Amino acid sequence: MAFWILFLVGSLLPPAAADPPNIILIFADDMGYGDLGCYGHPTSHTPNLDRMAARGLRFTDFYTNGAVCSPSRAGLLTGRYQTRSGVYPGVFYPSSRGGLPLSEVTIAEVLQPRGYVTAMVGKWHLGLGLNGTFLPTRQGFQHFLGVPYSHDQGPCQHLVCFPPDTPCVGTCDLGEALLPLFLQEKIVQQPVNFTELVSLYQDFSKVFIRAAVHEQKPFFLYYASHHTHYPQFAGARYSGRSPRGRYGDALLELDGAVGELLDTVWASGVQNNTLVIFTSDNGPETMRMERGGSSGLLKCGKSTTYEGGLREPAIAYWEGRIQPGVTAELASTLDILPTLAALAGAALPNITLDGSDLSRLLLHGDTSPRTTVHYYPPSPDPERGIYALRLGRYKAHFYTQGAFHSETTPDADCHVTARLTAHDPPLLFDLHTDPAENYDLLKRGVPQDLVPLLNKMLQERDQFQRSMGYAESQTDKGKDPVLRPCCNPQCTPKPSCCRCEVGGTP
Repeated sequence: MAFWILFLVGSLLPPAAADPPNIILIFADDMGYGDLGCYGHPTSHTPNLDRMAARGLRFTDFYTNGAVCSPSRAGLLTGRYQTRSGVYPGVFYPSSRGGLPLSEVTIAEVLQPRGYVTAMVGKWHLGLGLNGTFLPTRQGFQHFLGVPYSHDQGPCQHLVCFPPDTPCVGTCDLGEALLPLFLQEKIVQQPVNFTELVSLYQDFSKVFIRAAVHEQKPFFLYYASHHTHYPQFAGARYSGRSPRGRYGDALLELDGAVGELLDTVWASGVQNNTLVIFTSDNGPETMRMERGGSSGLLKCGKSTTYEGGLREPAIAYWEGRIQPGVTAELASTLDILPTLAALAGAALPNITLDGSDLSRLLLHGDTSPRTTVHYYPPSPDPERGIYALRLGRYKAHFYTQGAFHSETTPDADCHVTARLTAHDPPLLFDLHTDPAENYDLLKRGVPQDLVPLLNKMLQERDQFQRSMGYAESQTDKGKDPVLRPCCNPQCTPKPSCCRCEVGGTP
């Protein structure tokens, strides 16, 4: 495996460019706002992320655009709401016909004309399609080692449990294909061996970084971790080491991966020209209880438009360029594409973007150009539009709804039994003083001094709704069992016969 990684990386490097920054974008999975040590969790051991936060800029008010995986990943990579790209409702599955449209422009495609070599490792979850139509290699990534969807979208295989040889607890999609590992567009392992997966990702990433530095090329590495999505796993080096249990082990392995990436950057001597960004796709699956992550002081979790569903930990680190600190300025995953384009001197695509350039906030401590956050549910509906809006420090809920992913918490508002409810006037919260959304400012009517604020928020909502286009849904294109990936396509019975060893040998 390592040989082929080295061969591919070395053979596909593009010509040299100027001196834009190297970029490492690390995207965690289902991580809650309260899961990291630097965000207050008392038993999460995350020394590398904590160190990165101490030496970089830690965000307290950073948001993802989607409350579930596929929409949030589409927004991150395109700088556009999922409604514009059609990555809604819900997520893609192994047999989904749709995917992120090839007409959408990703960060990788924005950076390539500036001479960047681009790579992705980890979880894609933006479609697979016939013959790999929607894989990262079709969306600007020259190198790819990873899986096309979530690791629970197939039978649970090779999950490490502690003590060793004990049964792993986990509910996965037994009727789907065994999870495949792709190198470029070829399956090299099926099912994935989770005991070695992160080590493979690390080898790939280190070779990629070193090759780019050796060739004096700027690089963009998108590292989309499977951690800390349920069911959690960890390699032998990390299994059983965290006082937080299996979730903590997975988090510890993710933190270790971050540390190795940073060490590689420093060992390569490019720490002063490398920007590292860390955040997550959506809030935690509280339905999993202690195995599902923590929203900290925020309300609810994954699949809801409460703060726990969409506010995420986020850290930006650039040695010598970003001053250490903490910021309460508003920011979003939608802002990453225009920010990276500005820092790289790359041209923006000639399409509607929903993000803002945060480069002056990162480098000079300026205020954020973002003043609003729009909250979409997992299944957007043009008739309802956004469920909530943040304007400055205030948040208005026009609709609320619980979710299966946010079950088990003591708060009944989070549960699936909390049906869709319209609010007129909306629920209104001051997130500076009440980030947990406990105290509705309009509970006893609309005070006269809040009328101008409420009118302004309603105007902002209506203006946003008028400006939003809803593309044809890609997740509603249906499913075709033929699209399930299989390293041995002639075998029977599918999908259980689809097995191969590293190297692609059936």
